[in-house]
Order: sequence, then structure tokens, then C-alpha cells
Amino acid sequence: MRNHPIRLLIALTLAVIFAFPIWFMVSSAFKAEAEIQAIPMHLLPWDFQGLAQFRLAADIGPIWIYFANSWLYAITHVVITVFFGALAGFGFAKYRFPGRSLLFLAVLSTIMVPFQVLVVPLFIEMKALGWENSYAGLLVPGMMNAFGVFMMRQYAADLPDELLEAARIDGAAEFRIFLQIALPLLLPALASLAIIVFIWAWGAFLWPLVIVQDKALNVLSVGLASYTQPYLGQPMWGAAMAASTIATIPIAVLFVFFQRYFVKGLTAAAVKG
Repeated sequence: MRNHPIRLLIALTLAVIFAFPIWFMVSSAFKAEAEIQAIPMHLLPWDFQGLAQFRLAADIGPIWIYFANSWLYAITHVVITVFFGALAGFGFAKYRFPGRSLLFLAVLSTIMVPFQVLVVPLFIEMKALGWENSYAGLLVPGMMNAFGVFMMRQYAADLPDELLEAARIDGAAEFRIFLQIALPLLLPALASLAIIVFIWAWGAFLWPLVIVQDKALNVLSVGLASYTQPYLGQPMWGAAMAASTIATIPIAVLFVFFQRYFVKGLTAAAVKG
């Protein structure tokens, strides 16, 4: 107990260190261009610009189209990964079939393959399908991932077999058992997985950068790069900070209200099973 004030001080210090870049970003979105690079640094705007930098960000690039594309990309990945991850995880946890362990090992092995290794083969495949520079090419690769299957399998393994057998005795089909019995019991795990996948998808950069050339198809993470490239002779840091603030808001809101599911999702799959 004597160390409690020291621990609190350390926690507050770390919180300030990690929160400072976010504070600088948000405050800079309301500063004049020259003030952003002022030395010594201004913690608060001295020349408050209102929404001028946000309007400039919208003039430089179609930021609201980027924002909509990021939502489409993230929500699509969340829905597909959560549903089919739960379906596959439930199957691996509760059904016995030949080669189950080998197949599950094959699924897990894909986690060990860095995505950078797959970029070129995926791009060639998308180009062969005619999906280059399209929503299909942007969205379809990466919709399913092995982490979702593994996490849901770990949770589904704890579902009581007696409950499932009772449903079968009552005449319920297997898919109905999954939808009406397993899914409701897996809701906390589904929420955790949905949050993790949303954060991953919202920050995706490499694949959207490679597959898309049309600005109208860019997501926010790719579109942000245009604000630090030469525009009228120099990078527009104020617009970049405004656009970055817009990009950060959904993740910040999600984490503030659902942080317990996020932390639970990162830790529970490692200790279950």
C-alpha cells in the first residue's frame, strides 16, 4: 500500500506521455500553419483558426469520401470476420471430423505468414480477376482471418455440450443451433472480436495503397498521405492534423466506450482452451 502513490504517479506520467501526441494533433488542427512548427511549442492555439484547417483538408482531397470508404472497409471486414469466424470456430470446437486438428493447424499457420509476403500474389490474382482499382479488390482480400477463427474457437470450446444436445433432441438443425443457441452465448466474444477487427481494418494501409489508384476509392489511412506531400509548394501540416483528427475520432470513441471488450479480446483467447 505504501507504493500506491508511486504507482499512481508512474501511471499518470505514462498516460501523459502516450496522450501528448494526440493532444498535439488535435490542438494543431486549430492552429495557423506557422504556429504548428513554432519553437517553443504552443500547447494551445494562440491564433485560433476555428474550422479553417478542416475546410482546407476538404479542399485538398475528398476527405469525406475517404471517411466513407474507411467505414465501408471496416464494417465489411467486421461483419464477415465475426460471422464466419464464429461459424468456423464453433465447427472446430464442437464437431469431430477427420483431419480436424490438421485443418485447424493449417488455418493457424496462416497467422505466421506476414501480409507483406502475400501482397504481390494477391495483387496478381486481383488483376487477373479484373478487380484491380475496384471495391471488390479493396474489400474481398482479408475479409476472413485466422485470428478470428482461433479466438472464436477458444470461446466456443467452453459452451456446454449438454445444451447443444438438448437442442438436437428437440429437432433443431445444426445451423439453427449455431444461430439461436451458440451465437447469443458468444456475444461477449463477438463484441471483442468486432472491436479488434474494426481497429485493424480502420488503420489498414498497405493493401488499400497497392490495389487502389483512384482517389474516389481511397480509405482515410491512404488519403492522409496526400496532406503531407507538396501542395502549393509545401506540405500542409494544419490540414494533415485536421484530417488525422477526423480519422482518430471513431477509434477514440470506440475505445473509450468499449475498452473492456478490447482488453478482454486481446487476453482471453491466449488463456482459454
